[in-house]
Amino acid sequence: MISLLGEFTPVVEALPPDAALADVRGAQRYFGRDAAGIAELLRLRALAWYDVECVIGIAGNPLLARMAAQDAAPGEIHVVPGDPEGVAAFLDRRPAAALYGIGPAAARALCSYGLDSVGRIAAAPSATLQRILGSKAGRRVYERARGVDPTPVTPNAPARSMAAEHRFAHDELDEARRRRALLSLADELGSRMRSGGQVAGALTLTVRYADRSTTTRTRRLAEPTAHGPALTEVAYALHAALGLQRARVRAVALRAEDLCRAERAARQLSFDPADDKARRIEAAVDRARTRFGPQAARPAAAWAAPVSAAPARAGSRRLYGQPYSRSAYRGP
Repeated sequence: MISLLGEFTPVVEALPPDAALADVRGAQRYFGRDAAGIAELLRLRALAWYDVECVIGIAGNPLLARMAAQDAAPGEIHVVPGDPEGVAAFLDRRPAAALYGIGPAAARALCSYGLDSVGRIAAAPSATLQRILGSKAGRRVYERARGVDPTPVTPNAPARSMAAEHRFAHDELDEARRRRALLSLADELGSRMRSGGQVAGALTLTVRYADRSTTTRTRRLAEPTAHGPALTEVAYALHAALGLQRARVRAVALRAEDLCRAERAARQLSFDPADDKARRIEAAVDRARTRFGPQAARPAAAWAAPVSAAPARAGSRRLYGQPYSRSAYRGP
């Protein structure tokens, strides 16, 4: 899809896993069409060449375009009017949580003050929003509730988030199996971030149930990191805080948020030799995966029964507080 968008404009920004932003202002004169006309041509080509029904949102900035695409049905093009009255009408009755950048906690805080719709948020003074959400977040929400988003479309921009999902073969009731899935997901995310030279500032857990409803929780990390055990610890804490007990879980997903370059993040030095050893082993595992593939080494707890159920066998090695078998270090 990125290559298809590139036929219309070079200003394309990927939004993993399945979306993209495109600035077509420079392409309208070349193709002799407005943005809606270019979107219709793009939709037809995607359907004819790839048999894919696109969902396209058209607006004056990325914020409104994303929200427009969320409202569109498969194969539909949703256009947000460019005039202030049209933007206000588009945003007015939407719930607070529908505004991009407002998480569940911020939405609950706003609703507790009666600001349960984007229209009411837009009518609130900026100072009020800053007292509720904090200075920076309050100013950002104040602007976005009015449809203002100065964020440019940046080609080849680094990913702002990274996600991994595990779908169970059947509706899962066993907490231990859910924890093993979270261990695998955290290990995968950490490996992908380290290979890309990135660290995460927050981690989001999404649990999908048998009735297709979902629960999402986000927690800030103590410091930006791509360290597997730190991510696993936060994932376990988020899962435990849900108190699922006998819930029928269909899938779990982890998303690393607020990604930034690793060299721009500060790390608190530790005098714990176990932490230093775990990081050295983690670097060795990364080298093995680079040489032999991503499945060359994985936490043993992600493969077999929980470690508490059976002691580690002689000759096993420990990594991330879980045993790694010798065979995990060999090439395929």
